[in-house]
Amino acid sequence: MGEFINFLTNNLADFWTYTGFANATTGHLIMILVGLFFIYLAVAKEFEPMLLIPIGFGILIGNIPFNTEAGLNVGIYEEGSVLNILYQGVTSGWYPPLIFLGIGAMTDFSALISNPKLLLVGAAAQFGIFGAYMIAMAIGFEPSQAGAIAIIGGADGPTAIFLSSKLAPNLMGAIAVSAYSYMALVPVIQPPIMRLLTTKKERLMRMPTPRKVSHTEKVIFPIVGLLLTCFLVPSGLPLLGMLFFGNLLKESGVTRRLAETARGPLIDTITILLGVTVGASTQASEFLTIDSILIFGLGALSFVIATTSGVLFVKLFNLILPKHKRINPLIGNAGVSAVPDSARISQTVGLEYDPTNYLLMHAMGPNVAGVIGSAVAAGILLGFLM
Repeated sequence: MGEFINFLTNNLADFWTYTGFANATTGHLIMILVGLFFIYLAVAKEFEPMLLIPIGFGILIGNIPFNTEAGLNVGIYEEGSVLNILYQGVTSGWYPPLIFLGIGAMTDFSALISNPKLLLVGAAAQFGIFGAYMIAMAIGFEPSQAGAIAIIGGADGPTAIFLSSKLAPNLMGAIAVSAYSYMALVPVIQPPIMRLLTTKKERLMRMPTPRKVSHTEKVIFPIVGLLLTCFLVPSGLPLLGMLFFGNLLKESGVTRRLAETARGPLIDTITILLGVTVGASTQASEFLTIDSILIFGLGALSFVIATTSGVLFVKLFNLILPKHKRINPLIGNAGVSAVPDSARISQTVGLEYDPTNYLLMHAMGPNVAGVIGSAVAAGILLGFLM
């Protein structure tokens, strides 16, 4: 009987060493709280639930403690594990182009086609990327790391993941979580800046109704857009090529099944895999570093710079535009490519001051221009820094 008790005691002791309770650290508990906070924001506040729930739950998965010496082969950084194989879609950079394919199939470029000068608003907002790049360099990050961090200012999660996988793989978890976090917080970050930088008269400004765009224009746009942007920045081809291809599937009118697949089951599947694996990559030992804290700070700053740049550019642009063609500065924030959330913020803030002034149709112009702009900016950084 004594031997049996000893046997049982030894086995239970061995079992205990495999449990998460025995291997938990303060870092694991902190990251689990972060994951729960993401899920709370998604469920209670409805901040980007399609992104924050997969990422938040992925953070929980990635921070379940286990004995790394036991050879369980379950961690995301253990070669050959299931999570590691799924994570290769992030590290190899093929999830983001597939996301862009779906975005292209969902996007209507009519607002931009009908008012091409809105492209400049989207371009101006990309100063958040290059402003953050210069600041990251100034505080000591290497050029490739600074480029990967700076892309957070484009408010485009897939682009941030794509670029960081190429330029700074060791920082990809922090960059991805930062980018998606601030995308979810667009309704919190942008409105105060928009109100601060505009007058009541500017907020009440009405814009002419956009002209109707023909089917031919919609079909030509993705073809011309691909040729112009990718001849200028060939390194942006994986993202821009898939974006414009997805849009052609939508606008051609003859590939509806393909377009429905791209903007439905395909993008939903990739979003799930991307969110969960990015979340799981935030293991406490890899994520809780001084660099991660700096990245989150730079991410917030880049969003502020991008929003400020977009709004101020519109105000300056209006000085040279005819009075009947002037742009409401409230749509300047939509130059960041958080589609369609930043455009909705333009609408929401505008309606606060005039319940009959609908800005959404106008804000979608710089918003989709921002998607193109952030991909072009990523291509420029990749071309110079690789």
